[in-house]
Amino acid sequence: MATIELNDVRKTYGINIEAIKGVSLDIKDGEMIVLVGPSGCGKSTLLRMVAGLESITSGDVTIAGRRVNNLEPSERDIAMVFQNYALYPHMTVRQNLAYGLKNRNTPKDEIDRRITEAARALEIEQFLERKPRQLSGGQRQRVAMGRAIVRKPSAFLFDEPLSNLDAKLRVQMRVEIRRLQRSLATTSIYVTHDQMEAMTLADRLVVLNAGRIEQVGTPIELYEKPATTFVATFIGSPSMNLMKLGNGSAWTGGDRSGLPSNAATIGIRPEDLVIANGSSPTGFSTRVEVVAVELVGAESYVHGVAEDGSAIVFRVSGRSIIAIGETLDLIADRERFHLFDQQGKRI
Repeated sequence: MATIELNDVRKTYGINIEAIKGVSLDIKDGEMIVLVGPSGCGKSTLLRMVAGLESITSGDVTIAGRRVNNLEPSERDIAMVFQNYALYPHMTVRQNLAYGLKNRNTPKDEIDRRITEAARALEIEQFLERKPRQLSGGQRQRVAMGRAIVRKPSAFLFDEPLSNLDAKLRVQMRVEIRRLQRSLATTSIYVTHDQMEAMTLADRLVVLNAGRIEQVGTPIELYEKPATTFVATFIGSPSMNLMKLGNGSAWTGGDRSGLPSNAATIGIRPEDLVIANGSSPTGFSTRVEVVAVELVGAESYVHGVAEDGSAIVFRVSGRSIIAIGETLDLIADRERFHLFDQQGKRI
């Protein structure tokens, strides 16, 4: 187990293509950090720099207090779980689990003990004599995790390990990963573009955008107090509604007095918008035309378009009886506002 520290880490390709633009981050011993962001934001590049699979243009990476910039991946005491499993097809599960340990000249009885422990924890004991082609995708991913676990590394690095699985398996595996990480208390960095996966796995989330950190915090901190409009729309499903203030705004009711003079955008989560039904607005009101209704079980998400063309999503409990084409007045309490300035930063 170990701390991981990134100090002004940068990655430049060619002359001026800057993929990572000065990232600094302290990861605590035993902490599960999730790097999340859209495709191309630099999250996998950053992970590979920690792993030693990408060179570091400038800055420092330390693991357990040791600067590792110039160390080979095998010298960093980390274990990585990839998206594509990376199992040896001609070897059995047992042989795949043992391979790395044999290369480190680990005693046979110690190899057997670690394999037994990992197989029991991952519930793959009955598959030890099978080859990867005889396993399902979820089972192969468990084997890939087992190969990392038997190493007993200082840190686990996960590069979108669940993206090849179907939706049901992804839910099962992320619960399994979180359970194992907590029980092993191993420092972990997990990369995903799936914000739901990020929210459920992380001790702390790191939201990346164009090679820079937008915000770091617990999932609930980022959900309740997004630092920028980018974080506001990326964290949460459906994302936060953003509406411009000023001339032509779809905000047609409520008291605007007392709002900061630099407020340019109002943000409201879908669950904080309700149908007026004759109620007077206490902070916000707008009229929308319904364009789609999503029934997702115990609740429905209604998509509409406001008078200024803004897209609006709000949540209703149970089966919705709202019809497409219907016009509705929505209101929200002022206490639920998120305000952002002209640069998209939280006020």
